[in-house]
Amino acid sequence: QVQLVESGGGLVQAGGSLRLSCAVSGRTLSRYAMGWFRQAPGKEREFVATINTSGDFTTYADSVKARFTISRDNAKNTVYLHMNSLKPEDTAIYYCAASFSSGSGYTSTADYHSWGQGTQVTVSS
Repeated sequence: QVQLVESGGGLVQAGGSLRLSCAVSGRTLSRYAMGWFRQAPGKEREFVATINTSGDFTTYADSVKARFTISRDNAKNTVYLHMNSLKPEDTAIYYCAASFSSGSGYTSTADYHSWGQGTQVTVSS
């Protein structure tokens, strides 16, 4: 069983930056492709970014491309989401997720088997 704990959310002004962290325990992080999703009030959970097990392949939603960067440190069992040029429409609860799949480019919630509890990101205009 793998446990995921997100941190780093908060309130930031538009144009600002945040770095989210996802600490993984229970199993070795290097076994999993990892993803970040978000869910705004009244909306479905949507894909943000994903990274493969070795960290050399990433995929982003069009809405965050060139602003967000996903990375991982397998030695620290931690995955990161660096968010720059934040916009009010980025406001959501952000979730970290782990996939047993060994490939890359997983953008569906169905591809992931373990989820964190989420961290709130609020961007003020």
